[in-house]
Amino acid sequence: MKILFIINDAPYGTEKAYNAFRMAMAFQKEHGQNVEVNIFLMADAVTCAFPNKVLFRDITILSGW
Repeated sequence: MKILFIINDAPYGTEKAYNAFRMAMAFQKEHGQNVEVNIFLMADAVTCAFPNKVLFRDITILSGW
């Protein structure tokens, strides 16, 4: 069986990309050699592939500019 995951969301903000990766790993673990899992990253999701990604949690948004 072949499965393609197309991920379009950034790795931050929502957990959509994270959950897609978890599902892909679950398919691979569950079906082993009987499944071919491919992941296509587009738009903001490309940043999921960057190693050692650091998220900035203490960003102050200035209003009134």
